[in-house]
Amino acid sequence: MSTSASATERRGIPAAAFVEDVQTYLSHSNLDVNSALAFLQERLQQYRVVEMKLLAQQRDLQAKIPDIEKCLDAVATLQANEDTAQEIVVDFEVSEGIYSRACVENTDSICLWLGANVMLEYSCQEATTLLQKNLENAKASLEVLVADLLFLRDQVTITQVTIARVYNWDVHQRRLRQSAAAISEP
Repeated sequence: MSTSASATERRGIPAAAFVEDVQTYLSHSNLDVNSALAFLQERLQQYRVVEMKLLAQQRDLQAKIPDIEKCLDAVATLQANEDTAQEIVVDFEVSEGIYSRACVENTDSICLWLGANVMLEYSCQEATTLLQKNLENAKASLEVLVADLLFLRDQVTITQVTIARVYNWDVHQRRLRQSAAAISEP
């Protein structure tokens, strides 16, 4: 059995082995064709489940990044207006599709919604630092997810090719047996 992919894994995703010689693969694995195909189909299904989870995480991060950037812009606007005595009139979302208007006076602090029913008050500088850190972490996580998805798609392709090779090898072996049986019959 020869593999083009490394025999390692990436963040818990096992690497698929590319099978060049099906006969050798089956003998080393101690599997018959049906067992090998069942194993490969199961592995392919596992890859699909992991792919769906990673895609959901990717969608969440892609939605989270613009929200963090909007918060950073809002904090920057408040900081820029800090030196003036002028009130800022803002529209903010209270609930999905429901907005309210507020007048914001100069403020030294900002309350950030951290999730899980938790809101904390930060100075403008602390809020900016926290939001920038969160943005960097979200972008780094997104890069890792994209790399994981690319790795996973390679494993899916390798597994699909291996399934096709095992199936085609089995068809070829059956035809050879049928030909041999037809020749040996008088």
